[in-house]
Order: sequence, then structure tokens, then C-alpha cells
Amino acid sequence: MQKIIVTGGLGFIGSNLIKILLKKKYKVINIDRISYASNFYNVKNSKKNKNYSFIKCDINNKNKFLKILKKNKPIGIFNLAAETHVDRSIDSPKPFIKSNILGVYNLLEAFRNYSKFNKKIKLIHISTDEVFGDLKKGRSNEKFPYNPTSPYAASKASSDHLVSSYIKTYNLRAIVTNCSNNYGPRQHPEKLIPKLIYNILNNRSLPIYGKGNNSREWIHVYDHCEALVKVFKKGKFGEFYNIGSNKNLNNLKITKLLLKIAKKIVKINSKVKIKFVKD
Repeated sequence: MQKIIVTGGLGFIGSNLIKILLKKKYKVINIDRISYASNFYNVKNSKKNKNYSFIKCDINNKNKFLKILKKNKPIGIFNLAAETHVDRSIDSPKPFIKSNILGVYNLLEAFRNYSKFNKKIKLIHISTDEVFGDLKKGRSNEKFPYNPTSPYAASKASSDHLVSSYIKTYNLRAIVTNCSNNYGPRQHPEKLIPKLIYNILNNRSLPIYGKGNNSREWIHVYDHCEALVKVFKKGKFGEFYNIGSNKNLNNLKITKLLLKIAKKIVKINSKVKIKFVKD
């Protein structure tokens, strides 16, 4: 049975990807350093599968990661280990530099070393559309220039450039994907949609930045993960692939839509109101 490593597999997208890979009959090794965004609840069903295993490891630990590669001999790595929240990066950029830049550097070094022994291994580096910055209109494509506007986005842009440089310099079998905003099961409650759902269910106000006009392209996490598997199987090494849904909604519309759905399921308390806050 073919083995695949998923880094950051205790997180939102990683845990959903593991679920899909197990269904596709891969043997999955979940590597996670167990940060604030990690949650063993996310893999409680996957843990029952005999083809799932977990190893605690920070991707900054190059030597340990290399030992894991040599021992398990995976056919591929999906790198989802990252700090991912824009607001947190504004409050404290340092962890983003350590995980998203230095972590990717150390992972690449281990991958480069191991590739000498296994020339068929693939690396899929999962990034974000945040690297393209704010677009006034239209959609970004793979040829768009990078224009990050937060420490988070800058750290992910740096990691993308690192991966690309290693592909060109060392001829590594790697691919970069840039995805739009995800939503779905097991998402961390600091993110917009789960935070709004939590507040609705707990009779709290619904904080929306500015006038709620900030618009994002939303994709369900299952669709994103299926696209990642397709890139893994059919993607060309050295390419960047944008993943999206072409479904754009601003924050105010998302909030009103969630309220409309919630009213059909639960009684909405009078405290549950939209509250515009400073962006």
C-alpha cells in the first residue's frame, strides 16, 4: 500500500485531506507539531483506520523529518503545516516567519536529501490566494504577480518562492497550489464562518469588519482536497495551480445567509445582531 505524509494533519484542511486519502486507500502518516490550531478531535474517526498513524514532529526539525522519510518511504508529501490567520500575523508576525518560511526551508532540505534515495517522491506545497493581495475586480490567475499585504501572506509568498527555487535549482519533483478561502467541518473557530455560527448558537453579536464589503472567493474544504489529490496525480512539476470555486461573497452576505439558515433550525436570540467593527 502506498504511503503519503500529510504535515499539519491535525488542522482544518489537513484533517479533511487525510479523511479523503484514507478513503482512496492510501496509508497516511500525519505529522504535526501540535500547536494551538491542532486538534486530535479532527482525526478521531481517522484514528480508527489501520492505515492511519500519527507522529509528533515540527517541520523545523530537519533531521527528525528526514528520519521519518527514510523509515516510511512515502510516495508523496502534502505540506499543510503553517500558521494561517491574518489577524494573528498582524499581532505577532514571528511565529509565521518561523513556521511558514524557516519550516518550509527545513522541510525542503529534508526532502532534497531524501530525493537522492527516492527519485519518485512528490511534494505538494499548499499555499493561499492571499499571496496575490487585494484585487479590486476580477480573479487572479497563475501568472498574477505576488503582492502580499499581511505578514501571513508575505510568509506564504516567501515559502512559495522557496519551493519554486528548489525545484529549479535542485530539480525537485514539487508543485505549489494556491487556494481561495476554505469553509467546512472542523474549521478553527477563529475563522469567519465558524465564528459566526458559534456566536449565533451562543446568543452573541456578529462582528463584521468595516461595512461588510470585504469579499472572498469561497470553496468547500472537500472540493479543495479533491483538487489537491488531482494535482498530486496529474500535476506537472514546477507548476503553480490556483484552486477556487468562482463563488464570490462578501462578509455581510455570508452573515445574512447564515442567519437565514439558522432561523430554520434554532430560535434566534435578540442579542444576535450584526455589529460593524473597525477593520
